[in-house]
Amino acid sequence: MSDGQARHDRWARLVPAGYSAILALLITGPLLGSGYLLLRDAVSTPRSYPTDSALGLGDAAPRAVPQDALIVVLSPIVDGGLIVKAILLVALWAAGYGAAILARELLRVTTGPQLVATTVALWNPYVAERLLQGHWSLLAGYAALPWTALAAYRIRSSTHLRRARGTRRPDDAPHSTDALGRTFQVKGGGRTAFGHWGALAACLAAAGLTPTGALLAGFMALVLVGRRNIVGTVVLLLAASAPWLTATALSAAGSEPSDPAGIAAFAARAEPGLGTLGSLAGLGGIWNSDAVPNSRTTLLALVGTFFLLAVVATGIRAVVAGNTSAGIYFIAHSQRAGVQTRRRLLVLAAVAIALPALGATAWGRDVLEWLVTSVPGAGLLRDTQKYVALAMPAYALCAAAGCNAVAQLFASKDRPAANATLAQPHCQSTDEIPRAASPLRSSATAAAASRTEPASEPASEPASEPASEPASEPASEPASEPASEPASEPASTNTVTRSPEGRKTAAVISLTATIFIALLTLPMFDLGWGVSGAIRPVHYPIGWQRVAERIVGPGDVAVLPGGMFRRFPYSGRAPVLDPAPRMLPHDVLQTGELPVHGRTVAGEGARAREVESLLLHGGTATGLAKLGVGWVLLERTTPGPLGESKNSLAQLDPVYSDTHLALYRVPEAADRDTESHSTRRTISAAAHLLWVALLIGGLLLASWSPRTPQHQ
Repeated sequence: MSDGQARHDRWARLVPAGYSAILALLITGPLLGSGYLLLRDAVSTPRSYPTDSALGLGDAAPRAVPQDALIVVLSPIVDGGLIVKAILLVALWAAGYGAAILARELLRVTTGPQLVATTVALWNPYVAERLLQGHWSLLAGYAALPWTALAAYRIRSSTHLRRARGTRRPDDAPHSTDALGRTFQVKGGGRTAFGHWGALAACLAAAGLTPTGALLAGFMALVLVGRRNIVGTVVLLLAASAPWLTATALSAAGSEPSDPAGIAAFAARAEPGLGTLGSLAGLGGIWNSDAVPNSRTTLLALVGTFFLLAVVATGIRAVVAGNTSAGIYFIAHSQRAGVQTRRRLLVLAAVAIALPALGATAWGRDVLEWLVTSVPGAGLLRDTQKYVALAMPAYALCAAAGCNAVAQLFASKDRPAANATLAQPHCQSTDEIPRAASPLRSSATAAAASRTEPASEPASEPASEPASEPASEPASEPASEPASEPASEPASTNTVTRSPEGRKTAAVISLTATIFIALLTLPMFDLGWGVSGAIRPVHYPIGWQRVAERIVGPGDVAVLPGGMFRRFPYSGRAPVLDPAPRMLPHDVLQTGELPVHGRTVAGEGARAREVESLLLHGGTATGLAKLGVGWVLLERTTPGPLGESKNSLAQLDPVYSDTHLALYRVPEAADRDTESHSTRRTISAAAHLLWVALLIGGLLLASWSPRTPQHQ
């Protein structure tokens, strides 16, 4: 390969990364300004504190563990608002880039189809709706899915290789036989299986920023790694889930069932002209009809879903196909791993769409209601539309394969005879095909069919030769070579890709990718720029900081008005979670009750409900002190029930007051700390440290894993 071609290929690999960054910036653009994310469930604050709630040990279920603890540790160093923005931006970038890498490795597609895969992963209703709902940390789990699939595939492939290696004599040289019966040697190297396990550990830990994210990545890993790797995967998943599993076991809310009313309240919802199943198949259907882009409230939802499913449908056949007629015998086991991975991703996508649809039916709700009332922790399953995220990797692969298939179809019309075999699905793993023999470059090889090349340069073989010849991959470790690290390149690559036929095919691919991207983005044009400005930073009044500075002394904090959601003048029209629990240095009591569609879904905070009832009925200061309340915060500028709380406030000591907030001290308050409480915090801290070790250790192992020796 010439230096010019090598530079071209290196730049080509950077294009999907840059394109993903552009889309991520376009989606989150308004958040780049100063201020804090405060929208529905999303609450970022300048500084967070190591309260019991941050560790998941409060009265409410640990739904934000370990995300809150992570911000607690980092916010004294970096502003908490910047941390949340950075995590969200990196998550969106990683989702798009991961989809491109997955398509490149499992399908061997080049830049155009990779960009289509990136578009599917980022520009879809799931991302828009979860952003509007404020689920920024769930999107970290969403972003980990293509990387989890990639790590699981590599682990599975390396397992197949170890089995295959045992059937070959030690003195056999790595070789391959092409479709014309010629034999050639190959060489290459790859990272050891330890690196792949490290990558999987890091993916599970990153997804484990929330419990739902851990479940998403865990489901995908268990489906893809193969039965021989199940035990190791379960161990990693338990370690990644240690913070919230520990909090569930230690907190009072861990053994309490969830309110069955939440099943109907959080069921998937039908969008205009689609029905529930169609909405889910289009990666939409969130329960909250207010947390959707305006375009999804019109018939554009139907148009966008039709285009998305049409793009996906064009590539299903290529993704399913095994293409076992390549004549490459020594890589059969690795090829099987790639085919099985793709097929399992498709099955997982179908299940991830079908089950939430069934959960929205009457008998499906009955089953889920039984689960949440009988199985502790099953409340994580009530928002079933979250799990549609599992369809994204398969959708991205199908869209990339479809782009390739359509481009090959148009390119082959001028050369039907030369491209007869090239029109077949080219969907081997990264270790089955060198980059030069990529499916999107394969039609260019037809131009070189009349030339006679050495047997060691399969990239310039006749057009009848399939694109699956591993001209540069090792026979003993195909599964461990990342798609972006080929050991060598055929010398004829530069000549072939610069031929007139190659340039024409590249132009067709670029045009097809452009059309696909337009079909995917235009129906939901309002996802850009923070979903048309709905996602924007806010600025807190200075009173929040002054209140936090004055809370020095024993007791938890009770908040008025009652309820968990607020509508501040500075937060916009959408309701937002009360920022007090993340803004104040003491635990803030919250009932966990959620108003949904005119009904209230009960929470787990029994003590918080008792305190709230006492305040709304004008209870005594002594009663508040007995319940462990040391402070009462009145948020003046938000609507909500106040009841007879003025009688209770009259018995308290005023500490701070301005136009937005008023803080009162409860006389004779005392802390409720006990020896068992300290023990629970220690155990929870240890679980969080295990999660951090898994995240950092996995990244280091994946990056520094030694390479296997090359075979000549």
